[in-house]
Amino acid sequence: MALTQRSQVKIWSIVAVVFLALMWLLGDVILPFVLGAAIAYLLDPLADWLEARGLSRATSVSIITLVSVMIFVLSILLVIPTLAQQTTRLFATVPTLFQDLQSFLTERFPTLAESDSTIRQSLSSLGNVISSKGAAFLEGVMGSVSSLFSVVMLLVVVPVVAFYLLLDWDNMVARVDELLPRDHAPVIRRLAGEIDRTLAGFIRGQGTVCLLLGIYYCIGLVLVGLDFGIVVGALAGLLTFIPYIGALVGGALAIGLALFQFWGEWTMIAIVAAIFFSGQFLEGNVLTPKLVGSSVGLHPVWLLLALSVFGSLFGFVGMLVAVPVAAAIGVIVRFAIEQYKHGRLYQGVAGRQPDTVDPEDQ
Repeated sequence: MALTQRSQVKIWSIVAVVFLALMWLLGDVILPFVLGAAIAYLLDPLADWLEARGLSRATSVSIITLVSVMIFVLSILLVIPTLAQQTTRLFATVPTLFQDLQSFLTERFPTLAESDSTIRQSLSSLGNVISSKGAAFLEGVMGSVSSLFSVVMLLVVVPVVAFYLLLDWDNMVARVDELLPRDHAPVIRRLAGEIDRTLAGFIRGQGTVCLLLGIYYCIGLVLVGLDFGIVVGALAGLLTFIPYIGALVGGALAIGLALFQFWGEWTMIAIVAAIFFSGQFLEGNVLTPKLVGSSVGLHPVWLLLALSVFGSLFGFVGMLVAVPVAAAIGVIVRFAIEQYKHGRLYQGVAGRQPDTVDPEDQ
């Protein structure tokens, strides 16, 4: 005999509570496994593509792992040290930038030169606060990263977990499918497919867009000769997953730095601005239509809420699982709304067929 709806709700509620409790208790312990699972999920389509061209699953996964390790090592040796160095220099340069801004403003607005001017005091204090807090924040981040991602986790555990999960991904999906409740298996498969399409469109598609735009911004700003161009380009690319935010933040920061560095050279400033305008054009007309397509995405506000809530509750692990959980909740909510609109609570007596109206409703 099938379980009642109330019993099923209780069981799935307990499962959800246990899942959240494990995330909260284990935290850093499950971090390498969460990272490994995320990497395996991202690379599974590539492994399937290689399999479709005649390679075995083991050979496909081995090739992907070798290429990924080479890219990771090159990033560690070439990109990350430069990025960290420029970020540290940027925080150290902030007070000078604010002093230059203060001088620029006082030349055109003499009243700001008064010692008790609110704007002058605010600029001075803001520059010092950003410099001190920024350096402390960067040191804290690097310290936490080094404590969370030990050498063993980065170089051994995460790649090993990702390798074995990727190698056995299709079998794991099949086993999970066998464990689904038979009465609800079709609905669960449908919802899981929608969640997968949402994640594929957002994480794989939008992630690729972020990577390509970040590379484009970094190369463009470095060729122009803008100081801290790599930091600004990486930040703009990272924030591209929120529509328009990456271009606005990165563009404002890059143009602001260009105004100080190239003041009077309006052509250089215009080139910096053109880099971000052209990046937005490429994103909206080429990259996003090709890589993301018309798949159901995640609303920026919903995404930020999920990242904030899960990040504050479960730390870095929470931020990693925030996107898939947000996608799952979004799909379930849309399914619930669909069921609600087909139900009697929404349609009422007027929405039912005449021959199904009960005499009591008349």
